Amino acid sequence: MAEPRNILLIFVDSLRADHLGCYGYDRPTSPNIDRLAGEGAVFERFFAPSVPTQPSFTTVYTGQYSLTHGVVSHKGGAQGDNDLKPGTPWFPALLRQAGFLTASFDCLPRYKSWFVHGFEFLVDSTFPGPDDGYSCERLNTRVLPWLRTHSDERFFAAIHYWDPHTPYLPPERYRHFHEGDPTDPARNTLAPLADQYFGIMWRKWFEKLPPGMCDAEYVVGLYDGEIRHADEGVGQVLDTLRECGHEEDTLVILLSDHGELHYRHDIFFDHHGLYDGNIRCPLIARWPGVIRPGTRRGAFAQHVDLAPTLLSAVGVEPHEAMEGQSLLPVLADDATKLRDFVVSQECTWQAKWALRDGTHKLILARKPDFHHMPPRELYDLRADPDELHNLAEEQPELVRELEARLEGWIAEGMAKNGLAEDPVATHGITLGQAWEDWIARGKPREG
Repeated sequence: MAEPRNILLIFVDSLRADHLGCYGYDRPTSPNIDRLAGEGAVFERFFAPSVPTQPSFTTVYTGQYSLTHGVVSHKGGAQGDNDLKPGTPWFPALLRQAGFLTASFDCLPRYKSWFVHGFEFLVDSTFPGPDDGYSCERLNTRVLPWLRTHSDERFFAAIHYWDPHTPYLPPERYRHFHEGDPTDPARNTLAPLADQYFGIMWRKWFEKLPPGMCDAEYVVGLYDGEIRHADEGVGQVLDTLRECGHEEDTLVILLSDHGELHYRHDIFFDHHGLYDGNIRCPLIARWPGVIRPGTRRGAFAQHVDLAPTLLSAVGVEPHEAMEGQSLLPVLADDATKLRDFVVSQECTWQAKWALRDGTHKLILARKPDFHHMPPRELYDLRADPDELHNLAEEQPELVRELEARLEGWIAEGMAKNGLAEDPVATHGITLGQAWEDWIARGKPREG
């Protein structure tokens, strides 16, 4: 297997897998991403082990679960501090040691210092100021020239597009996905939002939308417009790669850190909740000459698997402390199975764990949440893929079986890392007022 000359890692924040054409969506949100998928492989069961953004990205770069690397929330680490556990492996640093020129186009280093590790070039996506600084156009004014300038060097570049993240304010040319009258009182699906803290928080955003808007599907249409906007940026990067002569020798990976929930489960336009809409993410890989175009894989995979995969692809031995598994055997053989189930956790507006296998999901709360959900939720994913019918009281034996498996997985991780307490319980609910400043900064984009 020939090694790729370069690696290009593209993150699209808050991107649901099921809102892309290559994952079966019926709206034309993603022509460029779909082209990439058609030229490579699509992983159909790729799940975030930690949400939201900071623990998810940390998991990607370390190849470790949150119980090990210590970052379970935006608040800080499992040891009670606000830092990554000392000595944690970081795969961009390993690539740099192996001779790669490494670059990060992202704003996360301004929030947590460990995101600078291993990168020779750091470009803040919000430079020179935060207002309207998260658009793909703005970031690509830095990305595209960098790719052209450094096309003669062997590089690893990580690009983080924020566009689908709230607030959804796409350019006018991408505001056509919703059909009908967003102010129709018969479609007042936003009514429950008035009783939530989110109703106050989102008000600053909704002031930028049509007066009297009450249909949540209109907002979903704006989300789809943001995906189409990000897709445009992805297309520009792929075109630039081809213009530089590196389409054939670059391994391109596209993924999201988490998905998004729009109004089911009383979760409006945010990425908390361990339902599939939030934890199932796209993962697409293009590696010409190695990955057969049109490949689809159904093995359970998670963000923890990216580091060992990318290191193995370029002949660098994964760090012994990495917990993920290389996806290269899965790409070679669809029958390869890495794990029987996946585990996810969050410390957001909720403090919860989830175990998902091929048929069911159990969600286990460590703290009462903002939505007054029961402490245990059980869903039959075959009969109820939208996870709307909680079967926990109807199937207590299955709840006990899955809970024992989940608690065993957690206990093993805690023992391995010398943790006396579950950090999801000790961190608890960590998001809240901080989102208000983010929403207030958003501006409708022109064009």
